[in-house]
Amino acid sequence: MTKFIGIIPARYASTRFPAKPLAELNGKTIIQRVYENVSGLLDEVVVATDDQRIFDEVKRFSGNVIMTSTDHQSGTDRCYEAYINYDSKADVIINIQGDEPFIHKDQIQAIKDCFLDKETDIATLVKPFSEQDSWEVLSNPNSPKVVFNNNREALLFSRSVIPFVRNYPQNEWTKHQIFYKHIGIYAYKSIVLKEITNLNQSNLEIAESLEQLRWLEAGYKIKVGITDIETIGIDTPEDLERAIKFLEHNQR
Repeated sequence: MTKFIGIIPARYASTRFPAKPLAELNGKTIIQRVYENVSGLLDEVVVATDDQRIFDEVKRFSGNVIMTSTDHQSGTDRCYEAYINYDSKADVIINIQGDEPFIHKDQIQAIKDCFLDKETDIATLVKPFSEQDSWEVLSNPNSPKVVFNNNREALLFSRSVIPFVRNYPQNEWTKHQIFYKHIGIYAYKSIVLKEITNLNQSNLEIAESLEQLRWLEAGYKIKVGITDIETIGIDTPEDLERAIKFLEHNQR
């Protein structure tokens, strides 16, 4: 049986929102909410941090945590160091974003199910855009788009709108084509995670500033799980305020 470990990279430094993992969201820190949402769904869960304050906070709520280097350029690299130093024997590592406090159990299951296909190297999630979404929403470069084949293997990720829909005005595209937004959670077979941390940046990755393009260019298969659940990432203090209102509304 495949064993899964969830690793939650959590940095203290952030240009737009310093100390974000320690920000309070209705009585609990963001990192605690992420941790508690995925605990019990995986064989192991551990926070990978580079800061003593985050380490201490995870210990406070009795979570598993490991210190990692401050030099990592990506959460993927931090995940691999944590996996090795935690001495995990898991077959698949799930990289869970530390700023997604509303991650849902069905999303975790969807990404786990991708590994029922033995050919899967890496897995990620997508969410369909709504037919009612405006062109402004669809074309937002901070919401990368994904196209995939009939086996649900990613063909391309882009900050541009893909595919291009000919013969219709842009504000009607969602009525004639299903577009998919990338949800930034990844899972990797352990051997694949080791391999991709040794890859150099690729041309497409540099152009789009999307790390997963490096893996596609190197020939790895990225399986796509589909979710209809909206995630709320917290990148700024303004996002936190929206998250607080969302939580208050859904606890009524």
